[in-house]
Amino acid sequence: MKRIASILLLAIFLFNWFGYRLLSDYLQHRADAALEAKLDQDNYDESQLVEMRIPLNLPYVTNHSDFERFDGEAEVGGIQYKYVKRKIERGELVILCLPNQAKTKLLSARDDFFKLVNDLQQTQNKKSGNSTAPKSPATEYFQQNTEFAIAQWAGSLQPYACNKVNFPATPVLTSPGQPPEC
Repeated sequence: MKRIASILLLAIFLFNWFGYRLLSDYLQHRADAALEAKLDQDNYDESQLVEMRIPLNLPYVTNHSDFERFDGEAEVGGIQYKYVKRKIERGELVILCLPNQAKTKLLSARDDFFKLVNDLQQTQNKKSGNSTAPKSPATEYFQQNTEFAIAQWAGSLQPYACNKVNFPATPVLTSPGQPPEC
């Protein structure tokens, strides 16, 4: 009975340590695969597409009149976007993106859970007076101010100037001399 209880507690401990991250990654991968399948079948609402224009500083860029299917993703303002189509027009890369709301919700839930589990919530003390909020050891650090006084050494330094130029007494030959006879 003790062995079963210890295995159960160890399993709960490992799930708290790694399981939530693995579960979150699995759900994100599944949501990405489902959205990718919808995009490949052109099963999405065209009115939800967001256009991004990126200037290209490349010589001899060929303009494309039609969009082509494009894979990728970006995060802008905390919202995940999945690339759908792209084309090059007048020296700009035009990308049509679809907001990936499922992945945005999963990432937000993962971050909220991480804050909850690690007790990183912003607690505000409503007491008046000299009470301060508890400080996290991660945000505290030892700051050491190191100041060097170089002015005290500046007076002891003497300027050094060398005006003497030495030339060799014999000229330097760059080509080898006569080879020895055998």
